[in-house]
Amino acid sequence: MMGVLLTNVVNAVIYAAIGIVIFAGAFLVLDKVTPYNLWKEIVQEHNTALALLLGAMSLGICVIIASAVH
Repeated sequence: MMGVLLTNVVNAVIYAAIGIVIFAGAFLVLDKVTPYNLWKEIVQEHNTALALLLGAMSLGICVIIASAVH
């Protein structure tokens, strides 16, 4: 019983780590594809529309990764 639980926990941690790495890679690709600096636009210029778009993109990628892992 304890062996199965440990295996499930290890698998969950591995899948979570893979998902985070894929998400970070997708975010970096999006940052490089856009013609401007995302951090400067959101933080310094207070571009709310871009922040909302980035948040929606993040949720979309997370849903795709979660369904692929599941």
